Amino acid sequence: MNLPRFRKLLFITLFAVGCNGLSTNGPLAAQTSSAARAHVFFRVRLAATLGAPVSGRLLIFVKQGSGDKMVDVDQFHPQAVWVAAREVRGLTPGAAVELDADEVASPAAFATMPAGNYEAQAVLDVDHTYNYSGRGTKDWVSDVLPLGNWKAGTGAEPLLVLDHHAEEDPRRAAAMANLKDVAKPGIAQLEEFESPSLSRFWGHPVEIRAWVILPPGYGEHTGTYPTAYWTHGFGGDIDAAMVFGLRLYERMKSGKMPPMIWVMLDESIPQGTHEFADSVNNGPWGTALTTEFIPFLEAKYHMDARPSSRLLNGHSSGGWATLQLQVNYPKIFGGTWSTSPDPSDFHAFSDMDLYAANANAYRLPDGSAAPIFRDKGQVVATMQQYARFEEAVGPYGGQLASFEWVFSPKGKDGAPEPMFDRATGAVDPRVVAYWHEHFDLAHLTEANWAERGPDLKGRIHLFVGTADTFYLDGAAHKFEAVLTSLGGDPHFTYLPGRTHFDLYAVGADKYALFDQIGAEMYAVARPGEDWKKAEEPKSTPRKKKK
Repeated sequence: MNLPRFRKLLFITLFAVGCNGLSTNGPLAAQTSSAARAHVFFRVRLAATLGAPVSGRLLIFVKQGSGDKMVDVDQFHPQAVWVAAREVRGLTPGAAVELDADEVASPAAFATMPAGNYEAQAVLDVDHTYNYSGRGTKDWVSDVLPLGNWKAGTGAEPLLVLDHHAEEDPRRAAAMANLKDVAKPGIAQLEEFESPSLSRFWGHPVEIRAWVILPPGYGEHTGTYPTAYWTHGFGGDIDAAMVFGLRLYERMKSGKMPPMIWVMLDESIPQGTHEFADSVNNGPWGTALTTEFIPFLEAKYHMDARPSSRLLNGHSSGGWATLQLQVNYPKIFGGTWSTSPDPSDFHAFSDMDLYAANANAYRLPDGSAAPIFRDKGQVVATMQQYARFEEAVGPYGGQLASFEWVFSPKGKDGAPEPMFDRATGAVDPRVVAYWHEHFDLAHLTEANWAERGPDLKGRIHLFVGTADTFYLDGAAHKFEAVLTSLGGDPHFTYLPGRTHFDLYAVGADKYALFDQIGAEMYAVARPGEDWKKAEEPKSTPRKKKK
């Protein structure tokens, strides 16, 4: 899952998540109860100084407080910031549109907002990417408007003027510039491969992108290296791939990790993350990776092309991606080391059983609200709160919609069929049956064990915290039980008290789990070889020939 904005997480590994009071009322309930109230309207104008019409999803953000330079959402606390939205087409400079803040709103219709001191900001999400990556430098924004002693729906309509682009965090920009200076040939290489199969599916060129991280001393040796294929979680992108790749290069350089090639894959698309799965909605990403991109890389780099030397690692949605690649392509990969993967058994999808009779995404069997985030044992946000927030921000690109783009059958309108009704939370058993047959990894493993078992036994490694922020330890236990019953020799590690965001830490080292994973991978690829001793001759000067 990895829901927070990844662009804000590249250099932050631990979130301090507070716990606000929770309401189980979604915007639908709020709008129904406020039917007799006057609607709340905002007026948004495009500055007359701008040169051309603009289109996109117009978002209004409102929060309590004053003096802030930016008003933005907090996905961990979807109740903290009010969001209203509408689509805008061809808004011309100097023209204005009116936005009904009770029509599409989260956490509730704005008419229900209590009186108080607020501040508001408008953003035009021009490429509909807000749900995935937040505001970008192409988006148009207004200044923050103070709303002192404001009573929603009374007085003049607040006016917000879109007159400048969102700015990138200068600290992040400087850090990324420094890292790109480090990503030199011989250390890191960006590969952008046009996939024939994906291009046919979409009817236009589609690329697979990755940073290839080479071990120190790569250019001095002619032998081949084991190769690890890594991918990020939800919210990640090609920049995140570079950041993590360079981090691994430094660990190899310092002798903490064995010398291997790391292929840092980007799995982000406008619909969310494709997770390198063959999908009727996103296209044949698994086929493209295994039959096109990997052969391309192995022809270009000194990669050991034996299955035992093709290894997998990923976190969160990337953890699920690498699990499914191992399950579906066991003759291509020699093992996966997946961390905090999204649900591998849909009997535990977050904290709910999708297969239960009358399953509901918003309510557990005892009638309580289904959670989606937790921190220190306390529920931080419910599934209903998050689903309503995601729906307001945009029609696709969010985490829940991303699951449907990967897992769901295609509907008659060409869009993925929703797994659950966003208004009521009712789960569609027909859609869930499709998910079960195609993407429930525990089921796929069990159903295909006779054929795939010999190539899967002992090759599935999984790490997850017992306090995982998204309850992902529950599905891991169920998948492990299936593998154990099959004699699959699973290697599952449950780290006590660890969450989704501190899983890799050992002591003060935030990324030390990579060292263990790298060493275990190398032992599979090079059994019996001591990589630390094997590295010693590389630092010894060669004798000159007489």
